[in-house]
Amino acid sequence: MGVARLYVDNTVKTTDNAGMSQQHRVSRRQFLRSTRNTLVGAGLGLAGPSVFLNRTKAATGENPSELVRVGVIGTGGQGNGNLNAIMSHCMAVCDVDKKHLDSTKARVEKANGTTVEAYADYRHLLDQKGIDAVLIATPDHWHALPAAHAMMAGKDVYCEKPMTLTIQEGKVLVALARKHGRVFQNGSQQRSDTRFIKACEYVRNGRIGKVKRVLVGLPGVNYSDRAKPPTVPDSEPPPELDYNMWLGPAPYRPYNKNRVHYLFRFFWDYSGGQMTNWGAHHLDIAQWALGMDDSGPVHIEARAVFNAQKLYETPQTFHVTYTYANGTVIECNSGERKYKTGATFEGEKGTIYINRGALTFTPEELEDEALKDTDQRLYPDFKNYARARSAHHANWLDCIKTRKRPVCDVAVGHRSATVCHLGNVAIMAGKTIRWDPVNQQIVGEPVTGKQLDYEYRAPWKLPAV
Repeated sequence: MGVARLYVDNTVKTTDNAGMSQQHRVSRRQFLRSTRNTLVGAGLGLAGPSVFLNRTKAATGENPSELVRVGVIGTGGQGNGNLNAIMSHCMAVCDVDKKHLDSTKARVEKANGTTVEAYADYRHLLDQKGIDAVLIATPDHWHALPAAHAMMAGKDVYCEKPMTLTIQEGKVLVALARKHGRVFQNGSQQRSDTRFIKACEYVRNGRIGKVKRVLVGLPGVNYSDRAKPPTVPDSEPPPELDYNMWLGPAPYRPYNKNRVHYLFRFFWDYSGGQMTNWGAHHLDIAQWALGMDDSGPVHIEARAVFNAQKLYETPQTFHVTYTYANGTVIECNSGERKYKTGATFEGEKGTIYINRGALTFTPEELEDEALKDTDQRLYPDFKNYARARSAHHANWLDCIKTRKRPVCDVAVGHRSATVCHLGNVAIMAGKTIRWDPVNQQIVGEPVTGKQLDYEYRAPWKLPAV
């Protein structure tokens, strides 16, 4: 079998087994289709030797147009949303729900014009040497294990937010990424939005003076933006769902259709409610603007109201106050409409409000003075992705080739998730907790909580580092 390479000018150089080469021009789409079909037709499929990225992924700089081959783990709504940005890179899909798996496989094959491998067990996908990276869009309790195993298998990772279910999982993922030299992008895509970048850079560069308080407003539950489903009894799982695999490391509970798929977000075994659903976005931005990506709060106090009918386990409304060592306070409120959704930074000279599609300065003149060349920039390389269909995914794919750390590196995702987890720990403890962000541990009176760590259901185990 010969080897084909696509160069930046769309010139294809093919080399046969005898070492003879030819060059001709084709479109990128034609190249991708023909090469995929050649691999499958030769019986190599995804298990075959790498003819693209694996030869140059150590940042040699050779052939920057090479295709990053991605396997998608979790093909529900969020997984398919991510596919919009990486469709041409998708070589394999994986899901424990056969309906999700089959429909996504068909969608990718139609879009790319080639066969796509499908798996019910992510470990089989990771066995394929023809996969360079994975995109994980599973329920939250299934983020850490596939990400850990992928890095141990030599794959780079894009993992949806919140990056983890527990703080301990985050520590392990950071250690594994550094040990194995993996590129890991957390799916906090607001960091790749020009409005959010501008807001954070203006805060960082003192446009509003010393920050006194940050107000973070999150939506309430009401099962988020979905209609509230009626109460239903436990039942047998549907035939298309491997429910035991869906549970994975989570404790065993009888199947209930109101605890799986989108609604998993509101049950402690699988997620952390709106705190980790939307807090993972807006608290992440607060951390970024405050320069706390490698730190966190030192005091956390909280109050919450739970659903009287026990339709879900996580809070219906809550208010959490985070205090940082420098005296800055973040007030995070969900469901009470106390603050505007998004983040409002209150400083000595004015305020900046940021949300998706909105950026306002008070007074307006705060925006008039553009940033100087000498001012701090949070991710200077972002200009390279401003016109990409999805800047966040483009940043990840580019970093896979350059081996740079992406805009929301694994350590950042861990610290942002930690803020969310600490809020939930304080809610469940019903008292103020103290946190040491340097050593990442509770200070003083011991506090327990699943958000800190928990024992996986056998046979699943979190890798030790």
